[in-house]
Amino acid sequence: MAVYAMVHIDVKDAEAYAKYAEIAGPAVAQYGGEFLARGGECLQMEGTGRARNVIIRFPDWDTAKAFYNGPEYQEALSHGLPAAEREYTFVEGV
Repeated sequence: MAVYAMVHIDVKDAEAYAKYAEIAGPAVAQYGGEFLARGGECLQMEGTGRARNVIIRFPDWDTAKAFYNGPEYQEALSHGLPAAEREYTFVEGV
């Protein structure tokens, strides 16, 4: 069953976050992930939102967790975490 990563981001350092994105995109593809939404226009209807929102579909839980914990994405995070405030959640599809 598909698993979706829902990521909500406020970028604080655009240059450092660009390095994160440069590494993260290929890592997503390497693990069979597919971007469904990636920073486009959004409209916050309830609650507190963030400026950038991303949705990624992975084939299953094991692949999603392997991606997140893999060396490729961990390298990306070394640039991304200091450069942004984020929430990153995996949710099972229906």
